Amino acid sequence: MTLLAVAAISLLAITAAPYIIFLLLYVWVRPQGSPADKTPAEPTVSIVLPTYNEEQIVETKLEDLIELDYPLEKVELVVVDSSTDDTRSVVRDFFTGIDSPSLTLIEEQDRGGVAKAVNQAMESVTSEVVFRTDCDSKLAPNALREAVANLSDERVSAVTGQQADVLGDSRVEQDYRDILCRVQMLESHLDSTFICHGPCFAFERSAFTSIAPDSLADDTEIGIHIRRESSNRVIVDPAIHFFESGVSEFGKRRTRKDRRAMGLVQLLVRNRDLLGRKGWYGRFVLPFNWWFMIASPWFILLSALVVTAAIIQLVGVVGISIPVLAAVFFALGQRDQLGPLQPLYAIVDSQVSLLIAQLRLVFDDVTGIWTVDRESRKVFE
Repeated sequence: MTLLAVAAISLLAITAAPYIIFLLLYVWVRPQGSPADKTPAEPTVSIVLPTYNEEQIVETKLEDLIELDYPLEKVELVVVDSSTDDTRSVVRDFFTGIDSPSLTLIEEQDRGGVAKAVNQAMESVTSEVVFRTDCDSKLAPNALREAVANLSDERVSAVTGQQADVLGDSRVEQDYRDILCRVQMLESHLDSTFICHGPCFAFERSAFTSIAPDSLADDTEIGIHIRRESSNRVIVDPAIHFFESGVSEFGKRRTRKDRRAMGLVQLLVRNRDLLGRKGWYGRFVLPFNWWFMIASPWFILLSALVVTAAIIQLVGVVGISIPVLAAVFFALGQRDQLGPLQPLYAIVDSQVSLLIAQLRLVFDDVTGIWTVDRESRKVFE
């Protein structure tokens, strides 16, 4: 066996080992549902909705919110708007003659990003519970009621939901979300989940601390702060459903996926001091996310290059078929045509985003202001 072949086998083993450990732990724990002791409750709730040029979809979102199965007299809607279109007018017109929920409209003169908008919203919030959501998403009617039932457990200070369906029928995005939910369920049953979803995220007002204005993942940063400052947990409940749009084509996915990846990598690096602390959270949850989001993309790339070189060394020019097969894999994957291998493509697609994210964080001038994902927005509209 050549040295190159040994290197290829070793790299494959190192790359696969953390995933195998995760699968074994998942089989051992067998997480099901929410780990919280859920109790029906009806605390006051502030729904925080940052908006930017949403005039085409904001009315649909407001209709979605007033149809929630929850006493609307206990709900206030806090809209933080930095639009240059007629979003504010649409919001004001919608609430004409509506007493509940109450409306607080904060008008930003300049666009400062979602994190800044959330910080501004929290300055005016007085409710017991805050529910963070996005304009280009929909919520199941029972989402808010299920969320506060989780927060009635004194051990839990924040809860996020599961994307139950992808608007636009993107198999790539649906597979990724299904895998992510399983990861979050295991994390939640061990301690706390790392990722929180902006379209569907509830937390105790008293647990909030301001987030960095340049944060690219405000939702997840809130969860990290909560876990950092207390022993309370941040969990996922798969019974809380939300819906977002998504596309499968590789190029069209990059705006949203790469942006989200940058935010998560940014937070892992900024909160590296938590590694090894806070029980299972710092000893398993964060290390696994460090591996999956920071180390794994590079190991997969290096493994692919070394394995290809080893095969070429072993069988000659026939080994060039490996890159060709990889190209076919990508071509079929972004068309949702890989059958049972489609979930594998969803993982590879996420690893590409994480690799791009790391490079952009190092070499680009990254701010907390997001570029609107026009491709997914078209599907949502």
